[in-house]
Amino acid sequence: MCHAGAMPALTLDTPTGPFTLIEREGALVAARWGDDRGRDETPLLIEAARQVAAYFASEDAGFDLPLRIEGSAVQQAACAAMAAIPRGETRTYGEIARDLGVSAQAMGQLCGRNPIPLIVPCHRVLGSNGLGGFSAPGGVETKVWLLRHERAGGLLI
Repeated sequence: MCHAGAMPALTLDTPTGPFTLIEREGALVAARWGDDRGRDETPLLIEAARQVAAYFASEDAGFDLPLRIEGSAVQQAACAAMAAIPRGETRTYGEIARDLGVSAQAMGQLCGRNPIPLIVPCHRVLGSNGLGGFSAPGGVETKVWLLRHERAGGLLI
């Protein structure tokens, strides 16, 4: 199990590389690509890993997990806006920024600071004339892979 003070974490292999899920007090609070080799098997992390594996195995699988965005009110609002983008669809930084009353640049930074990527789908947020960035290892290539996997409409990639 996890050592004193550490949050339970579980790493699984995905087509886009090792992906680690992190839990605190019954909610998913973080996820990240990278080889952390989390091996904690709490009921929530086992279910989250099952849903992530199902996502990569199917174009239809979604996520239904308890999430807690540990960040500012605007970070929480940005994550809620990203989470509301249906699979297979995209929005621009500018569209979400207008809804939140922030600049498109600020929205890009909020996307980059998304603590639970993939499950909170920041990869579905694009620049007005391009893909925009992506903070996961592999960068934009990972973003393109995820969008292709989701068959995001209108993407000429």
